[in-house]
Amino acid sequence: MYLAGLGLFAIASLTCGLAPNVSLLIAARGVQGLGAAAMFATTMALVSSSYQGRDRGIAFGTWGAVSGAASAAGPLAGGLLTTHFGWRWIFLVNLPVSVFAIVLTLTVVTESKDPQPRRVDLPGMLTFTVAAAALTYALIRGAWASGETLVLIAVAVVAAAAFIAVERRSEKPMLDLSLLHDPPFASLLAVGGLLSASAWAAFAYQSLWLQSVLGLSPMKAGLVALPCSATAFLAAVLVGRVMHRTSARILIGVGMLVITVGVLGQAVLTTGSSWWVVLPGLAVVGVGAGLAMPPLSSSAMAAVPWQRAGMAGGALSTFRQLGFAFGIAILGEVFRGGLSRTAGSGLSAALSGGQAQAVLGRTPALTPVVHHAFASALDLTYLVAAGLGLLGGVLALVFVRPAAASPAPQAAARNAASEPAPASVEA
Repeated sequence: MYLAGLGLFAIASLTCGLAPNVSLLIAARGVQGLGAAAMFATTMALVSSSYQGRDRGIAFGTWGAVSGAASAAGPLAGGLLTTHFGWRWIFLVNLPVSVFAIVLTLTVVTESKDPQPRRVDLPGMLTFTVAAAALTYALIRGAWASGETLVLIAVAVVAAAAFIAVERRSEKPMLDLSLLHDPPFASLLAVGGLLSASAWAAFAYQSLWLQSVLGLSPMKAGLVALPCSATAFLAAVLVGRVMHRTSARILIGVGMLVITVGVLGQAVLTTGSSWWVVLPGLAVVGVGAGLAMPPLSSSAMAAVPWQRAGMAGGALSTFRQLGFAFGIAILGEVFRGGLSRTAGSGLSAALSGGQAQAVLGRTPALTPVVHHAFASALDLTYLVAAGLGLLGGVLALVFVRPAAASPAPQAAARNAASEPAPASVEA
């Protein structure tokens, strides 16, 4: 499954890079998402089945370090590629990486599979995808009184209800809904979504400020996120070494609260602010993400029976991605609202669309207005993002079991001892 997802991701990336029009690019991006989903859903299950004890903590720490660093380093890599080679290379660069990963997987990764494999739950996949896509589009679109937005919300509600009905009746559901009856596991999924929304989603609007208002190139705007990437990597590596003997509840809860402090540390923009004022806050956000991500992943799989480890890992990955998408949508509404209140609805449409330089080129006298509008809107956006982080911290400290820090489910260990094959997980 992991190799199939990786191969599909590579082929879709090639199609994106060679796409002659926007329609094919968007369609290929959808296929790219399918491949990425297969990779993310199986990665944590493979890590969980390949390592035990302290080694598993180090492995999850490394996984969290790379994942957190990549989330923050993406803008930097994208800036470098688009500045020097063009936008197509943000997709084409995936090809050599994918080939290397395929060779490495075939060489060193051990097999992990369900001894009683289940069929793919196509009805569950379809209804969940429709619900998530409709809700995300409705949030991004806004215009809450419009007929199209109301229809999208109605579609999301109906599809979500259909998903629940399908999963309850299915003998082999994509997501065992009974797992959500367990408050610690459900809270871990919620914290995963809130982490992505609070830590990363504001980057989209911060990038608008850096490039369209301050005039930074894509590469320089990406460099601003480097402190976040570096501290996330270092913190996650260090956490992985002590995670096996430290309370997951404390690590996750404190990590989310550190993210909250880091986001608040960026809500200091004024009319004359430059890019460097957000660097300390970004570095603190990276520390918090590095603290929270490895134990979050390990705890999600330790909170369910070992046979459900792959399902738990896939659910957590899904909630993290949805949290990022919903975060961009929700914070986008806050950001646009802040611009409208400060600069007026007419000017805010151009500013939120990245046209600040064009506006200032036509009317230089608007410079203080544009800078003030962005500073006010971003500060408000950071405050809302910090609220999401605080909510995640409270959920973790209240609901996550202290014992969830134990990374190796006893059932998996017993199974490994009694069967000749490696401990299996549902990948």
